[in-house]
Amino acid sequence: MRFVIKVNRKEKVILRISSVFVLFLLSIFSVNSIAAEVNVYSARKEALIKPILDDFSKETGIKVNLITGGADALISRIQSEGQFSPADVLISTDVGRLVRAKQLGITQVNADDFVVENVPAYLRDEDQHWTALTLRARPIMYAKDRVNPESLSTMQALTDEKWKNRICIRSSNNIYNQSMISGMIQTQGEAKTLAWAKGLVANFARTPKGGDRDQIKAVVAGECDIAIANTYYLAGMLNDEEEATRKTAQQVAVFWPDQETIGAHVNISGVSIAKHAKNLDAAKALIRFMLTDEAQVWYAETNHEYPVKEGIKWSQTLQDMGTFKAQDVSLSKVGETNAKALMLMDSAGWR
Repeated sequence: MRFVIKVNRKEKVILRISSVFVLFLLSIFSVNSIAAEVNVYSARKEALIKPILDDFSKETGIKVNLITGGADALISRIQSEGQFSPADVLISTDVGRLVRAKQLGITQVNADDFVVENVPAYLRDEDQHWTALTLRARPIMYAKDRVNPESLSTMQALTDEKWKNRICIRSSNNIYNQSMISGMIQTQGEAKTLAWAKGLVANFARTPKGGDRDQIKAVVAGECDIAIANTYYLAGMLNDEEEATRKTAQQVAVFWPDQETIGAHVNISGVSIAKHAKNLDAAKALIRFMLTDEAQVWYAETNHEYPVKEGIKWSQTLQDMGTFKAQDVSLSKVGETNAKALMLMDSAGWR
């Protein structure tokens, strides 16, 4: 199955929760039967998750205790806490980490029909240990004043000699890059992916450093002409409070690679229920809430991430970046081959 993202520009965003919707929430959450609180370990920054958690508390009366931190650190913390862990819900920022949490045995099955009905199968764990909350895309970004978009085509073409010393990207220890390479292994095999990675490394403009925003800034500064980065970083810069940041981002455009073949690489932010969750019903209720239309609209408008539910309008910034076809790859398999992807990148000299 191929997933093609489309935008209906005529749709109107409904930000107010109607009384009918409130009744719907009360019916699906069964507030009277669930605990009064839920403990969330989140790898998302507080500003990018707390507003939706506050809305959940207002609608259900369930208190949310939030702990934020790095994804790997939170996973290690839950593992070390064992059966005494207070964690009910783990929110993470890459499928590789969600798969790792499952492999470590710190998550549990969430056989909830509401999740199945609202999230496409390829965005859920086949054993129901995790589900996507939002979709992220990692396309090519280029300097508007120096790169003709007609010169771009596929990710494979980035190994061409014409891109020598012109590419910026994060290091191999970045999990977004690892998942991207893992997706390539799924679609092209290890041999072709290794050859591509070696060719890409040969065209690096500099030794990889910094985050995705730093790659975008490097393009504008003239250190490189193209970068590979997640769209929500560019979207965040385009909507930043600082005018200088907005002006920087406006000098960069998005190109969607591989649209005639395998499609652009996508990843997710997602959620699992902790193995030893004490507030299980509240945890399930929170996950349902984050998959409601209103919550999905909030993610799209505020965080500039793609909704996992069809029919939810994107932010105007994402619409301006254009529609695209995504890779037809099981994200479970992408997460499972993450370690193999890192080894391959090391073999290619990607530091």
